[in-house]
Amino acid sequence: MAEISGSIAPVESSVIDISSTNSPRAKASSMDPKNVDCCEERSKSLRARYIYAIIFFTINLTAWFIRDYGHSVFPPTYYKEACGTTGHDCFHTLGVLRVSLGCFIFFFLMFLTTFIARKLYEACSKWHSGWWKLKFFLLLASMVVPFFIPPGFIHIYGEVARVGAGIFLLLQLISVIEFIRWWNKYWSPDEQSNQRSCSIALFTSTVFYGVSICGIVSMYYFYAPRPACSLNIFFITWTALLLIVMMVISLHSKVNRGLLSSGIMASYVVFLCWSAIRSEPVDEKCNVQKPDNGKFDWTTVLGFLIAIGAIVMATFSTGIDSKSFQFNKNNVKLEDDIRYNYGFFHMIFSLGAMYFAMLFISWNLKDSATEWSIDVGWASAGVKIINEWVAATIYTWKLVSPVVKQYRVVNNEQTMPP
Repeated sequence: MAEISGSIAPVESSVIDISSTNSPRAKASSMDPKNVDCCEERSKSLRARYIYAIIFFTINLTAWFIRDYGHSVFPPTYYKEACGTTGHDCFHTLGVLRVSLGCFIFFFLMFLTTFIARKLYEACSKWHSGWWKLKFFLLLASMVVPFFIPPGFIHIYGEVARVGAGIFLLLQLISVIEFIRWWNKYWSPDEQSNQRSCSIALFTSTVFYGVSICGIVSMYYFYAPRPACSLNIFFITWTALLLIVMMVISLHSKVNRGLLSSGIMASYVVFLCWSAIRSEPVDEKCNVQKPDNGKFDWTTVLGFLIAIGAIVMATFSTGIDSKSFQFNKNNVKLEDDIRYNYGFFHMIFSLGAMYFAMLFISWNLKDSATEWSIDVGWASAGVKIINEWVAATIYTWKLVSPVVKQYRVVNNEQTMPP
């Protein structure tokens, strides 16, 4: 009888649940306007981030067009105090900085109006996800105002933009390293993982290290063909040493992080080194790129568009990754919580406005870049090399810091009096 009564009890409860769901009170609760509103607002907020990315992409194209073709398309006379009698100060390098400033103003205003948003039904959240007509006029005004600002202030903004672009690169590095750590934690073998997961981790780490070694060898072959290319030889050799150091530390018994994370980081560091060498001026004897003859083909156009797409993707992925910069990463999301930090998202895009300006002018506020070029010159190469070294340093510290903290705790416990 105990077994029969035990089997009947769930049936009775299910009958009660079914009847309760058919009651008018249940229907009213299931159609709660607040729940429906949160669901709609959540969908709007997820769509909104892609709209902001499209806006950012369009502004990037606008900055390029102003730099390369603005002087031949737009009338030569604008606001005389800002653009000069011939309008020259609103094109080329200064034109890029003016467009960048407009983009920065728009996203910084969005940051100021959304950084306190926490719930989907709040006014700040609805402003982030809607009111597109009003925000279109705000964007238009933000883009027009910088073209009435005198060149002296634009130069000051250019100096500030260098700092902002550096901060953007640092935040991007932290986001990439956190992603690598997550990837390593997801695929690396542990006591409870199965053989298939271990095999995938081993295969993936082998692929990344193989790609890294091939990249090092290829850079020696293409960019250091003779002993006179001492600078490129130094960059490539130092990158190879960084790979070895990261691998040794990762495999150390006290760290014991395996090969997967260091392999992924090795390929990323090699990519940064290759990108830095590719940014060297094309007329250098150790750079095998085609010399700039003033013409461009479809490969130049495709590479340029891919570069702009990479800028947008880097900004977008860092903007939605606010969790990597939180101290408490285990917060449980409630139904009415926002799905990503709106304020952080817009702050990253405002810094991204400074970053794309530096890429379009090759971090040089004096000379204008050539047509269909992006991030080319010794200043760009130097920034990327420093970026590579900082990335390796941050990653190495992420490996060593738990051991150092544990060592300090043990020492403190040993020195404490009984």
